[in-house]
Amino acid sequence: MGKPTEEELQQALAVAKYMRESGQDPYCLAKALLNLNYRVGYLEQVMQAAVSYLRSGLAEREHTRLVHAIEAVKRVEARDQSDDGAAAGVLGLG
Repeated sequence: MGKPTEEELQQALAVAKYMRESGQDPYCLAKALLNLNYRVGYLEQVMQAAVSYLRSGLAEREHTRLVHAIEAVKRVEARDQSDDGAAAGVLGLG
């Protein structure tokens, strides 16, 4: 399977947003696409910071940038997990 073009991705994201806003996402595909796209942005920042850190000869400034990028991913993951837990509690699943 090939990677979608930027235009295809933007079109899919626009449709996913519409599906979520209109309550037409019975299998949570739109939710999954939007969430994964959001998370990929943070992970791309980690990748860029890691490459920069390695190219810098392991400079302390680049190391700090890498650590901050990793911490940002952890915060997003923790927030997503707490949001899921809150939703499970409201639904009587937790």
